[in-house]
Amino acid sequence: MNLEGLDHIAISVSDVDRSVRWYVEVLGLERQHTDVWDGIPQFVGKGATGIAIFPARESSAGSGKPPSPGLRHFAFGADRANFLRAQRELKERGIDFHFEDHQIAHSIYFRDPDGFKLEITTYELA
Repeated sequence: MNLEGLDHIAISVSDVDRSVRWYVEVLGLERQHTDVWDGIPQFVGKGATGIAIFPARESSAGSGKPPSPGLRHFAFGADRANFLRAQRELKERGIDFHFEDHQIAHSIYFRDPDGFKLEITTYELA
């Protein structure tokens, strides 16, 4: 496969609105894709750099611990041909993945050997 580079990272934060404001005001990123996903995640970016901002989740069910911020996944961009090629190569290597249609992009998700969640995404939907 031939990836185009890092497309976005996805982070979990304690206050989504505060984080969005910070990334817009401090780093000069722009709100993007505001008309999809019912507001979660909020997406900010500029050029080929993006950050998907999600609310933090509970640490573990019933633990009583507050939600913890963290890295959810990171995504590589690909054109349509390499997006399809990546799926074939992952299948050949016996690496499980799942597909999601995000309305503006198609993505596949899988895990690295240490369990980090990776995504390959394409904005070429046809």
